Amino acid sequence: MSSGNKSMSFIDHLEELRWRIIKIISSIIFGGILTFFFIDFFLELLLTPLDNTKSDKPINLQVLSVQGMFIIKWSIALIGGVILAIPVITFQIWKFISPGLYANERGFVLPLVFFSFVSFLLGIVFSYTILIPYCLNFFASLSGETVLNNFSINHYFSFITWLLLGCGIVFQLPVVSFLLSTIGLLTPAFMRHYRRHAIVVIFILSSFITPPDPVSMLVMAFPLIILYELSIGVSWIVNRNKGFGGE
Repeated sequence: MSSGNKSMSFIDHLEELRWRIIKIISSIIFGGILTFFFIDFFLELLLTPLDNTKSDKPINLQVLSVQGMFIIKWSIALIGGVILAIPVITFQIWKFISPGLYANERGFVLPLVFFSFVSFLLGIVFSYTILIPYCLNFFASLSGETVLNNFSINHYFSFITWLLLGCGIVFQLPVVSFLLSTIGLLTPAFMRHYRRHAIVVIFILSSFITPPDPVSMLVMAFPLIILYELSIGVSWIVNRNKGFGGE
């Protein structure tokens, strides 16, 4: 605990954590309600990748349950609420850990919130423009001549949102590096030492996210490796400002 802050008991920390969780949940609910007002727009936006598939066999979506579209629209609204609430989530996490930081370290809150939101959006844009079209083309091409590509709309949106949120979360790697470096749990020397291990993990992760072919795995792994190197730079800057140099 930095000087100038009175100490808090364990119960006080739990109470603060409870209120910050309540604020996070409230922001997600508010963002979800706001998203639902534009649900038809977002629905069409998520269906657009189907128009860009280059497979000879078009993809047709089917609603296979009575409440299928109802569940899909509310699911999209909830995901939209989470995305819109990312600045609030980042801010609340930072405010929870900031009492244990020095005064100069607390000034990073606004750049952190902005960088976190931008990083998540970049992950979504990467998935929407590159990864999702490639995956749809790959899976649609596997149907052959006699099998029709009639997909359940629930499975389609589950697949799409998994890729969008997965890439958004993965693109938070520099933000996680910033947080861990700020509280002293991560140094650039540590990240450089385990660089080869991290690259192996990145390729394994990419093989799970993308279709099982080398090209798509490389498409996903390449930006992740760049993000890891960027995270080393972020950790170096934080440790340099703290006076450790990360060596």
